[in-house]
Amino acid sequence: MPNNPTLASLAADLASGKTSARKLVEQCIARIADPAGEGQRTFIHVDKDAALEAADAMDRLRKAHAAPSPFAGIPVSIKDLFDIKGQVTRAGSRALDDSAPAEADAPVVARLRRAGFIVIGRTNMTEFAYSGIGINPHYGTPKSAWNRSVGHVPGGSSSGAAVSIADGMAYGALGTDTGGSCRIPAAFNGIVGYKPTQRRIPLDGGVPLSFSLDSYGPLANSVACCATLDAVLADEPVKPLTPRPVKGMRLAVPTTVVLDDLDDGVAKTFERALASLSRAGALIEQIEVPELLDVGVMNANGGFAAAESYAWHRYLIASKGDIYDPRVSVRILRGEGFLAADYIDLINARRSFIARTEKRIAPYDALVLPTTANLPPVIADLADDKAFATQNLRALRNPSLINALDGCAISLPAHREGEAPVGLMLAASGGSDRRIFELAAGMESVIRV
Repeated sequence: MPNNPTLASLAADLASGKTSARKLVEQCIARIADPAGEGQRTFIHVDKDAALEAADAMDRLRKAHAAPSPFAGIPVSIKDLFDIKGQVTRAGSRALDDSAPAEADAPVVARLRRAGFIVIGRTNMTEFAYSGIGINPHYGTPKSAWNRSVGHVPGGSSSGAAVSIADGMAYGALGTDTGGSCRIPAAFNGIVGYKPTQRRIPLDGGVPLSFSLDSYGPLANSVACCATLDAVLADEPVKPLTPRPVKGMRLAVPTTVVLDDLDDGVAKTFERALASLSRAGALIEQIEVPELLDVGVMNANGGFAAAESYAWHRYLIASKGDIYDPRVSVRILRGEGFLAADYIDLINARRSFIARTEKRIAPYDALVLPTTANLPPVIADLADDKAFATQNLRALRNPSLINALDGCAISLPAHREGEAPVGLMLAASGGSDRRIFELAAGMESVIRV
């Protein structure tokens, strides 16, 4: 079995009898339990017994030619933000410890189960999904897969989701993305992360951060893996993914905002990836997108995230605010002073921003930009609140532009083996999901040449 198996390769191994669902689950459980690994910080809860029972059931169904899909029996991880029947949804916090267990799976969890995927456990995350860094003072912080001896942040908020894939503790992960929370940890761990068009996937059964910006997406080892999981989450048929030829792709690199203040490693890797795409025949144009400046204005007082998270948290934070991570509660409380008129202004400003930006980028197949401005910071360097805030904003800046646009985007690893992880992001207007997957599949191997 390859070191980083894809869903397709695992499905083939299951079909041929080369492996079994039980073997896959046992391997994932062993990696999670490895005391030398990151499993104890990556998972908040492991469904060991239930996962093994489900694996045996899937093996029996496959033997009877009744498996619900070719992917039946493949272990996946679920971010702690989602309801799983019979379990308490804590959202990476201690403030929800005394909540009642969920009465039903979230629709996205139920859809994964219906396809035969096996829930291996609940992954760690930034408390209440409120940062792009991934530090959690309650459950510990899993280290990025890169340079473990030093200890770099995993990216957030879907921190455990990304590390579970990078370390082979699961082969697909369910995350959320409000301002980059699938794409940032994917970039920081050298895997693929996808933010879908929001309206395609139901948001029920998850703890919200911002119902205007939240979206639920997959993290995995390849573009095709993410496309498969995305189809399942959206309750669409899983279709073979046909990569688009790089030759003739029309790609736009915004020069507004997204290239500012890049770490040297990010800038060099991004430029090399663009050069590789250009040699392969992609038509790359640098364009000004002045509309992107509007996002900073909309977020000046915390934006949708502050206003909408405060609406959800206001009673909980009043009674249990002392339990919250202070770096989370201070951001939520920014929404306390939002007036209804301010919120309406924000809605109208976003509507205008989307219309104008979509018109500007319409001639291109996709935007291409660095997923984050920074390389994964060292965990120890972020003990200072100011350093944390700076690096958090640098991580969130580029991906959050696409959430504001109500678009779709994917982060691909662009670095070469042994280099610091850098993500390259492809993005487009909402509803362009299939095109983004086809483009990404076409350039997946090209950008690392």
